[in-house]
Amino acid sequence: MSVPRTAAGLLLAVLPLAGGPAAAAAPGCPADAGWDEPSPPYRLHGDTWYVGTCGISALLVTSPEGHVLLDGGTAAGAALIEANIRAAGFRVEDVRYIAGSHEHFDHAGGIAALQRASGAAVVAREPAARVLERGASDRDDPQFGVLEDMAPVPRVRRIADGEVLALGPLRLTAHATPGHTPGSTSWTWRSCEAGRCLDIAYVDSLTAISAPGYRFGDEAAHPGYLADFRRTLEKVAALPCDVLVTPHPAASGLWSRLGPGADRPLAHEGACRDYATQGRTRLDARLAREAAAAP
Repeated sequence: MSVPRTAAGLLLAVLPLAGGPAAAAAPGCPADAGWDEPSPPYRLHGDTWYVGTCGISALLVTSPEGHVLLDGGTAAGAALIEANIRAAGFRVEDVRYIAGSHEHFDHAGGIAALQRASGAAVVAREPAARVLERGASDRDDPQFGVLEDMAPVPRVRRIADGEVLALGPLRLTAHATPGHTPGSTSWTWRSCEAGRCLDIAYVDSLTAISAPGYRFGDEAAHPGYLADFRRTLEKVAALPCDVLVTPHPAASGLWSRLGPGADRPLAHEGACRDYATQGRTRLDARLAREAAAAP
């Protein structure tokens, strides 16, 4: 997502997660934090760390053979992500792959800088890869015309829907989840700690937000886009998903589940299903508004 710049402005509902607190020991993040408001790093579970800012997620999946970084934040947020990687006890130079959720400047604007700092290979699905290499969106994106450009990322490695990104013991599966953008991608992997293994799902934004004049229901202008969006919602609901994290932490109520202010469990059965249901409700409401406004 690109506008507005604070989580408070996003048309997102917090998942109805219930339960006890998650453990952490650092200043917490408010639910309406700005994109580049610093956050300390947090261990999510096992080999998986939150290294993003208070307002924009980035995850580091670690191994002795190197690490995978998911998302790069804004151009300004890249330095905060790099600092969090080091604060968590890892070397940014050991990041071997950088992958991401979608091709907007609030999540990919820092990838070029993080690639230079780490020497990592950048991985993306084809629609997103073209945008990353060009540094600018195209007309296929619902938010085309209101998005800021980004520093171009050279030589992006293409990855397919369902392909597994392997590094040492790590196995991260890419899931094509178009809708918010054409290149939207979600990621799942399994993380174990003290004999407890959890399915982690980093699921892309499901919000139907656009530039003025774009209509998700205009099949003639955007053939197949709405059908793809609906398939995405079905796919997300069925993902392996004990722990849900989203590119905007507020979309999945992360700061109620992580950090010193947490009062709900980090893991929640049905989290992806609930997230997809919320996305479907918002999409249907958007389509209804479009139909009402049609001449």
